[in-house]
Amino acid sequence: MAEFSHINQRGEANMVDVSGKTQTVREARAEAYVRMSPETLAKILAGDHHKGDVFSVARIAGIQAAKQTSSLIPLCHPLMLSKVAVDFSAEPAHNRVRIESLCKLTGQTGVEMEALTAVSVAALTLFDMCKAVDPGMVIEGIRVLEKQGGKTGHWLAEDKQ
Repeated sequence: MAEFSHINQRGEANMVDVSGKTQTVREARAEAYVRMSPETLAKILAGDHHKGDVFSVARIAGIQAAKQTSSLIPLCHPLMLSKVAVDFSAEPAHNRVRIESLCKLTGQTGVEMEALTAVSVAALTLFDMCKAVDPGMVIEGIRVLEKQGGKTGHWLAEDKQ
């Protein structure tokens, strides 16, 4: 297993120097789920939620969050993202909404943290907009699905291979 890169030789937190890395196209996808009551999901899908189109607001929140990741996560590099997408799919059989993000750039460091931040904040926004009618919602399954680019190349979550 590789060494932790954010710890220096004295065991102190350290921002990794990426200046020597080659610029490559880098991409990451992440997902999260928001489990809720069937009634809440039905309201969202019917457009009957009293706060309006919750998916549009949560999408914008996720995109904004990806762009602000370096302000939220210590030691993260500020990145010039070339693409951020946040998509939602209802899964009525499981009483949940699946959120997936895609972050992309050409640069010297990966975009996994941006993809994770996008789905996390989109899920939090969905929760915030629906908590008055369903305070028992659960945010779960936040993870990286895939990453591409850089020295390590292509990585895919084991259950997606």
